[in-house]
Amino acid sequence: MRILIDYRAALRERTGVGEYAHELVSALAALLGPADTLTLFSSSWKDRLASDLVPGTKVVDAHVPVRLLNFAWHRLRFPPVDWFAPGQDIVHAMHPIEIPARHAGSFVTVHDLDFLDHPERTRAEIRRDYRELAPEAARAADRVVTVSEFTASEVVRRLGVDRSRVVVCSPGAPDWAARPAPVPAGPILFMGTLDARKNVGVLLDAYVRLLSLEPGAPRLLLAGHAPASAAPWIERLARPPLAGHVEHLGYVAGTRRQDLYRGASMLVLPSLLEGFGLPVLEAMTIGVPVVVSDRGALPEVTGDAGQIVPAEDAEALAQAMANYLRDPSRAAAAAARGLEQARRYSWRRSARTLLSAYTDVVVGR
Repeated sequence: MRILIDYRAALRERTGVGEYAHELVSALAALLGPADTLTLFSSSWKDRLASDLVPGTKVVDAHVPVRLLNFAWHRLRFPPVDWFAPGQDIVHAMHPIEIPARHAGSFVTVHDLDFLDHPERTRAEIRRDYRELAPEAARAADRVVTVSEFTASEVVRRLGVDRSRVVVCSPGAPDWAARPAPVPAGPILFMGTLDARKNVGVLLDAYVRLLSLEPGAPRLLLAGHAPASAAPWIERLARPPLAGHVEHLGYVAGTRRQDLYRGASMLVLPSLLEGFGLPVLEAMTIGVPVVVSDRGALPEVTGDAGQIVPAEDAEALAQAMANYLRDPSRAAAAAARGLEQARRYSWRRSARTLLSAYTDVVVGR
């Protein structure tokens, strides 16, 4: 079987979608037989994809600006990917719009459907194309891959895709050792891009309330890229009562991200929508107690391992953070449950599910 997967999301900084793409193709490559080939497709005018980045894969690195190619693929349905990598049996887009191919089975990936309801939170081709084109593309694809049962149900309900054509391939827990004990005095950690969907304003309101409840509360660390829209929050950090208590670290990758989890007293992710919520899984893997909102896939991923609060209730969020600070035994119990919950998620298991879906489509065609 000859499989091509769009790797462009992981070409630069591997934020959520990029990390998902990289880890999934790495696990998939380890499962393939000697007669199978897995090709990673990349396209950029200036950024090159190393040929040995993922062992066991081939690389097709097109010197075409990504925005130009996306416009051609999304709007013109041309050129077929066969021009770059002929003879594929499966072509898998890591986004909701199909990659045009002459004969291959088509897979698209839907992480969430926020672009349908809030196009103002998106930019570039996502704003231009996704809301208009993704519903039809999902119905036309041989399979739609989602990262959670929540997103799978949304794809069925809102895009009209039959559930039999939806494949849930959740992220897997990272290969990180659990820390030996909680760190009750460690910083409170937020991990993610500082955009409207992450509900950062409510988080800051809740932290102000926490300082009134617990004047000695640990610092709040915001780890993630801050787009221009985050400027009011960044400015707020420099003024009382947040000044000196909250720090924006910017984008954090690799071992530094793991170090932040290891030193944190808790992770707080009060998002208005998450298709999965990878920071929650990463935190639970290490043994960090979590506080999450009741939106999207966060309750599904967290299970009974953390505290779940209404997304827009700053008072409830502050109280949840205070609960862990005031009662170390509660935090330790949540950390222990989190370790168990994290074991439910495996890249290898998701890769097996995906390989089985590829096989079904190839045999069916």
